Amino acid sequence: MSTKSAQNLSAVLHKVDDMRLEDWPMPRQPANNEVLLRTKCVGICGSDVHYWKHGSIGNFILDKPIILGHETCAEVVAVGPDVHDFKVGDRVCTEPAVPCRLCSTCKEGNYNLCTNISCHATPPHSGTLTKYFIHPADYTFKLPDHISDEEGAMIEPLTVAMYACKRAQVTVGKLVLVTGAGPIGLFNIMVAKALGADKILVTDINEKRLKLAQSVGADHTVLITKDSEETKLVKEIKETLGQMPDITIECSGAPSSSRLSLLATKHGGIVILVGHGPSNVSLPIADAAIREVNILGSFRYKNCFPLSISLVSSGKVDLKPLISHRFSFEQTLDAFNTAYKGEGVKIIINVENNKPKSGV
Repeated sequence: MSTKSAQNLSAVLHKVDDMRLEDWPMPRQPANNEVLLRTKCVGICGSDVHYWKHGSIGNFILDKPIILGHETCAEVVAVGPDVHDFKVGDRVCTEPAVPCRLCSTCKEGNYNLCTNISCHATPPHSGTLTKYFIHPADYTFKLPDHISDEEGAMIEPLTVAMYACKRAQVTVGKLVLVTGAGPIGLFNIMVAKALGADKILVTDINEKRLKLAQSVGADHTVLITKDSEETKLVKEIKETLGQMPDITIECSGAPSSSRLSLLATKHGGIVILVGHGPSNVSLPIADAAIREVNILGSFRYKNCFPLSISLVSSGKVDLKPLISHRFSFEQTLDAFNTAYKGEGVKIIINVENNKPKSGV
């Protein structure tokens, strides 16, 4: 249909390789603890591309059309009757994963692990690549005026890194190894540096990504090639940092990087697994156990959005260098194809202003 006539133009994924820009029903008026939002910018995440190309991630299977997108900056256009912290015109970002708030997991403070959670663009729930959507007010966060719409859309992936760094106890003086210089690896570098890490070493198979990692805060880089040997990499990391890292943040999901994370981290250190790769991986568990390497998982985030906004607002984290491509809403398919090809870093779709863009 014509995008000009659509009231609530949305990027709807019908099935694998079948995403369409089409009109979606307008949301109802917001109820208690809800705000009605008009989307301004949305960043493309790897999970969006994965659903588009594969139709599933783990147990989350696309079985009906959904709207994609969850990295969001929006504007408040209406508030529910009991909402007092927001007013029409406020610019906000949204925490896309909303728990039930009632189960024991939520009440124990681990709401990111709630089994009844609903998350934008995770089947069967729709996301935010749409003109208008409803969201709970308590999972909506006001943005300072000096944070741009594009930066607002990147608060969500930044928060993935914030949670990982907090959980791994990144603090002043720590030596940190980051494996993988993709978008989440880059965000982790920025957060670790802002939290006071003394030295940060990053590994990747892409020399261009390693140069970008240095530009956003990495002190050292190690290029991994097909000829790289595990034991030599461990030795190189130790020699470069002066000792084995206190903390390793694994962001690639590659089995070889998961192995390297355990082998390279110091006795009694922490390895946090942020990247998601194959379900089953061969790991040097005996070595990690003998050296008491603490292995942690990391899933989304909890109670971290205000901290992420504060880092950007204060200037301790500058998100702008990570924006590699910009597209209009009409160019959504072009944006997804660019992401699928692995081009650039963060790709932003401008939903509010639908004028065609250059793509860079």
